[in-house]
Amino acid sequence: MRLSMKLALRCALVVAAAAILAGCGGDNLSDLEQYAQKIQARRAPPIKPIPEIKPYEKYIYRDENLRPPFTPPAETVVESNLRPDAHRVKEYLEQFPLDSLSMVGTITMGGVRYALIKDNSGTVYRVKRGNYLGQNDGRIVKIGDDGLKLEEIVPNGLGGYVKRETTLTLATVDSKAGKS
Repeated sequence: MRLSMKLALRCALVVAAAAILAGCGGDNLSDLEQYAQKIQARRAPPIKPIPEIKPYEKYIYRDENLRPPFTPPAETVVESNLRPDAHRVKEYLEQFPLDSLSMVGTITMGGVRYALIKDNSGTVYRVKRGNYLGQNDGRIVKIGDDGLKLEEIVPNGLGGYVKRETTLTLATVDSKAGKS
């Protein structure tokens, strides 16, 4: 009985497959053939011409009164004693990148001029000459009406450090920003 069931199941599968294949055939493929002929009859778009290759222009390096091209500029010369002070206690505004801080004003109290610095959360801090800002040991050396000057100690790429002067300018207030 088991053998006859297997045989009957195989016969049923063969009949079902034949019925499915018979349904796929047919002579009504004329619309598909017309579409294929239409696509094949299209002209191919023209090929763009090869772009003109410009001739190589030779550059002659004239070294009179110039530094050699692979010698670093003079400002990157390593000063052996210039290093950030690792033992100095960091100030609060040194945790922020300098581009996330903005100067929003100045105030003078008791003969001391302060700059008003706003962080990206909107909190305003009061700093004076000698305070530090930013992540490159930036010490404030001058506070002016239009901004402040920082002296940063940055790596020079040669294993040493170099001083770099940076400015943080007074942020301008957009007159439309306050209106609702």
